[in-house]
Amino acid sequence: MADVNIVLHEPEIPQNTGNIARTCAATGAALHLIRPLGFEITDRNLKRAGLDYWDKLEIHYYDSLDDFFEKNPGADFYCFTTKAPRAYTSVAYPGKVYLVFGKETKGLPEDFLKENIDRCVRLPMRENLRSLNLSNTVAVAVFEVLRQRDFEGLKDGSDYLRA
Repeated sequence: MADVNIVLHEPEIPQNTGNIARTCAATGAALHLIRPLGFEITDRNLKRAGLDYWDKLEIHYYDSLDDFFEKNPGADFYCFTTKAPRAYTSVAYPGKVYLVFGKETKGLPEDFLKENIDRCVRLPMRENLRSLNLSNTVAVAVFEVLRQRDFEGLKDGSDYLRA
């Protein structure tokens, strides 16, 4: 199983989930989807956004948030929410980590966030704006974890153009 895990709680927009799946495939992160989903997994928009990377993706499905935690006991997780008291960069992410994101329209359940406030982080942004796009937020979060690990296991750029 992957060291970086993206958990989507009840995602609603197939294109976002497809983009996130593509990010997971490109970075080696696993994708965990918690039902209900706002789309069918066979949705053409989902498949199109994920391109031809679906076979390069580790993906898991759960029936609820409780089901996720039952199947991943002791999971070291961080919840991404606009309501968090601290920035995502203030955390030193552990070896195996689960980055948890809520649905596009409502985020994660309020009670769950309150129970886990010490595990809540946010991306700083201008006041009076609701949030960033879910797939963009996931990408920022994944790359922060990978940056902290010096992008271990990813292509190092040795074969790129040189000035």
